[in-house]
Amino acid sequence: MSGDAKTRSAGRPRSAEKDAAILRSALELLASHGYTRMTLDQVAAAAGVSKSTVFLRWKTKADLLTAALESVRMMDAPPLTGDVRSDLVAILEDFAATVERVRGMALIGTCLVEEAHTPELLTLLRERTVLPRRALLRGVLEQARDAGRVRADMDAEAAVSALLGPFYADYMAGRGGRPGWAETAVDLVLAALSPTAN
Repeated sequence: MSGDAKTRSAGRPRSAEKDAAILRSALELLASHGYTRMTLDQVAAAAGVSKSTVFLRWKTKADLLTAALESVRMMDAPPLTGDVRSDLVAILEDFAATVERVRGMALIGTCLVEEAHTPELLTLLRERTVLPRRALLRGVLEQARDAGRVRADMDAEAAVSALLGPFYADYMAGRGGRPGWAETAVDLVLAALSPTAN
């Protein structure tokens, strides 16, 4: 048997094009149908693949959906520059754009409602999107602390929550999408973290 035949018999490598099509279709269906109404059959049809192709890659709808969300995290954000204010604003603006693109607030509501019945959905959402985003923000703040630009005794996790909180609060108050919210949030947090702040 030739080397090529042996390679084929051992299984073909995953197709990056199929992966991308499945993830893109999952995001489009999430936006148009919502998590509860979208199905893996619909994703497979939209991606032009078989349902078994989807299952070879992702075993559950929660697994697929959170992988799709992970794939677009920080996709459109500019690279970090080392300027603490600009970098924090860029991360927050990319976060807001991603949430809006995939109807993320509705998804968050679904995750909370389904927590008792589908706990892995919220767990995967945290692991693949929430915690990595928080880590990006925390990393910028920790670099600023090490450079002496923010207080050495800052509570980084509390600061990260303070940066993200206005997005959710504005949405609940009917003020979602308010221009300049990210700059305002960053300026408030940096003012509180200033080494000269009392």
